[in-house]
Amino acid sequence: MFKKLRGTEEKKINHSGRSHIGETMQLEGDLRTSGSIDISGLINGNVFVSEATITETGSLRGLLEAKSVEINGHVEGKITAEAIIIGRSAVIKGDIYFKHTLKTEEGADIDGYIKRANNGKSNTEEDIAIEEIVERVDTPKKTNPIHVVQHKKAV
Repeated sequence: MFKKLRGTEEKKINHSGRSHIGETMQLEGDLRTSGSIDISGLINGNVFVSEATITETGSLRGLLEAKSVEINGHVEGKITAEAIIIGRSAVIKGDIYFKHTLKTEEGADIDGYIKRANNGKSNTEEDIAIEEIVERVDTPKKTNPIHVVQHKKAV
């Protein structure tokens, strides 16, 4: 009774969970995804993803939070991730906070602070040991006074 106007071929959806911002694309606003993203264009906004790769042509102006990040392009803003790889062509203007690993290739341009993010542990055994050493060095030792007997000569 009804005719199909379109072919019977079904389009297959990419289930890899990986998105792509092309070189000619510019995005204004925040981007959130539980998947991964390749950035070859420009994003003016914050990016919250599972995994991000910024190619040599890619630029981000805003906060970047991810589990793992690879940067070969430009980032202007704070970067927070568990694992970060910074390629030789990367230009970063902002602070970098990493949880587990940070790898930087020679030639990368970084203008900002680099800090290992706290893993949620307030005082590790190593931190406590260092604090004890510092306290021992800084605290003056209490010493018992030494009595010196002086002999006077008769004139």
